[in-house]
Amino acid sequence: MDAQEFDRLAARARGLASPGRAAGPQARRGARRREVHARRAARRPPRRARRARPDGRVPPGAGRAGTARAGRRKGAPDTFDAAGYAALLARLRTPVPGTTVYAPTFDRSLEEPVAGAIAVAPDVPLVVTEGNYLLHDEGAWAEVLPLLDEAWYLDLDAHRRVPRLVERHVRFGKDREHAERWVHESDEANARLVARGRDRAHLVVRMS
Repeated sequence: MDAQEFDRLAARARGLASPGRAAGPQARRGARRREVHARRAARRPPRRARRARPDGRVPPGAGRAGTARAGRRKGAPDTFDAAGYAALLARLRTPVPGTTVYAPTFDRSLEEPVAGAIAVAPDVPLVVTEGNYLLHDEGAWAEVLPLLDEAWYLDLDAHRRVPRLVERHVRFGKDREHAERWVHESDEANARLVARGRDRAHLVVRMS
């Protein structure tokens, strides 16, 4: 993404920054998205904005042996509390004066959600939410898209996405062989499911 394209997207986000609106970029997770957020902070942050993530809606211990979801592919749609996430978005869309909404986040060093980690005051004009399944149309996920003013799909080619995912897993403690197996057996299966929602996005952003 060049500087001109970045500025165009930043201007579009600023246009959404009015009370009671929420913009949701449908994004595959990765280092590039963190770089975009870092660049936005380093440039000219236009107005206050807060982020909310469905990652924080993963039930604690969802992938551990003995839990109901232990046999499910990690990161699959049914490993998230999609109904709870939709309820959170509904609260953020209809702020109550004087009431702060506390959203969860996800700590990758622990591989666990952290409740109430993100405080969203009622006067915050823009909420940016991100995640793999914002455009998913099955189950409770189908409630999410109508709650977003815009959904952006960040489109990154597999030959760039896969190495970044492997490096992220290595960075968070997996050995390289395990990380590569995890990406090809789990992450890429999720990515194929994510891609089915591409045509429902309001905007497709080609990443390079």
